[in-house]
Amino acid sequence: MMTSADQVLPLSTSAVPFLPVPAPRYDRSAVRTGIVHIGVGGFHRAHEAMYLDRLMNAGLALDWGVCGMGVLPGDLAMRNALAQQDYLYTLVIKHPDGTTDPRVIGSIVDFVHAPDDPEAAIERLADSAVRIVSLTITEGGYNFNQATGAFDAANPDVVHDLAAARNGVGGPRSVFGLVVEALRRRRQRGVAPFTVLSCDNLQGNGDVARRQFTAYASLIDSSLGAWIGQDVAFPNCMVDRITPVTLDRDRQQLEAMHAVHDRWPVICEPFAQWVLEDHFPAGRPSFEESGVQMVEDVSPYELMKLRLLNASHQALCYPGYLAGYRFAHEVCADPAFVAYLLAYMDREATPTLSLVPGIDLAAYKCQLIERFANPAVGDTLARLCAESSDRIPKWLVPVVRDNLAAGRPVDLSAAIIASWARYAEGRDEQGAPIDIVDRRREAVMAAAGRQLTGDPLAFIRDRDLFGDLAERPEFTAPYLRALDSFHQLGARATIERLVAASR
Repeated sequence: MMTSADQVLPLSTSAVPFLPVPAPRYDRSAVRTGIVHIGVGGFHRAHEAMYLDRLMNAGLALDWGVCGMGVLPGDLAMRNALAQQDYLYTLVIKHPDGTTDPRVIGSIVDFVHAPDDPEAAIERLADSAVRIVSLTITEGGYNFNQATGAFDAANPDVVHDLAAARNGVGGPRSVFGLVVEALRRRRQRGVAPFTVLSCDNLQGNGDVARRQFTAYASLIDSSLGAWIGQDVAFPNCMVDRITPVTLDRDRQQLEAMHAVHDRWPVICEPFAQWVLEDHFPAGRPSFEESGVQMVEDVSPYELMKLRLLNASHQALCYPGYLAGYRFAHEVCADPAFVAYLLAYMDREATPTLSLVPGIDLAAYKCQLIERFANPAVGDTLARLCAESSDRIPKWLVPVVRDNLAAGRPVDLSAAIIASWARYAEGRDEQGAPIDIVDRRREAVMAAAGRQLTGDPLAFIRDRDLFGDLAERPEFTAPYLRALDSFHQLGARATIERLVAASR
């Protein structure tokens, strides 16, 4: 369907009955906020908000509307884009054959930008109608040392918030300051605590969230920390949907193909999975009615996803970028890289997994390759390479440690880390500069530079990222072989040699 400019409808509540794509069938004026979601980005809108919209279209969960909350100054752009279209947005599913399925989602009904008014943000969280506070604040947002798991009390925003809490002056800047102050007020007012639901890619994400929020609260008041640790629920979950960054061309295609003007649509793959621990003392939507798997133990599913999907993304992105590719589907059109990914999954990731109920792992791994190879999604390697210092220690280093403990080989995992070290030097194999996007950019690039000037183990000497791996010969030997090969032979030749050696 091609349209002219005068046929395109901007998203708004009044436009819903006239939209040429599926849109909310429920009365959004009847939706009440029951969830505050901190960190509204593409993933939340392609995942949790989508599941809630499904329920609302079925006549369920109208008291579980979402109020988005931004904690960072940069979140203002999302707030403004959504506010101008009554918090509606379009979710566009892109299939491998190039067809698209757009749907307008209406489960987000408000948005608070905390830096503008921290007090209003705290009071929204403290409202008794809010029974779930969910989070997508990225793996690095939980503010802990990668090697020890200890809460980082020296973080400048945390230092500010602790001083503000102790002195009663100023509003919080961090997610910890906002959430803990809201819980403190609920406790003081005799209001039951909300459930804190982490939806980030962390093993035991609920357990991690509990430790970090409790640690922060304990620095203010030990009894408050103890109460949060005991009385606040932090269920674990596994979340999965590939959601690339929205580009201008996605907005343009939505207008040209479907006659909808959306300031910030969401692009995603057809696949979606959410496995959720059923622990919500304050109540929850009937998630199971929308396709969510409610289970007692999430850990087998989350390990499967983190060590197969997430770690495989890291396996393909660095060598793929070095070799000249720029999209995940381009890498997965190269048989050498596909063989490399499958070898990593079969030989090093799978032996670290336990039985996953209801999942055929062989089929799951093949499905992953098919998902990565979807050209319509257009997932960039730059996105997958970003924030590696928050990803590799959580997704791949545990695979290395488990295999070392069991006496199994780690050649392929070591090569993935070596490819990150080579990528972090900041130039690809054609000599073009690489924009390293990482919260520890200066440190990782400096370490990568030192490996070129006499210390080949410099990159992995960072104990905050790698612990003692630089002192483990059974790891350093394959790591150095791979790093030397990336330098001497290049990425693709190195991948071919690794696959041949693993057979």
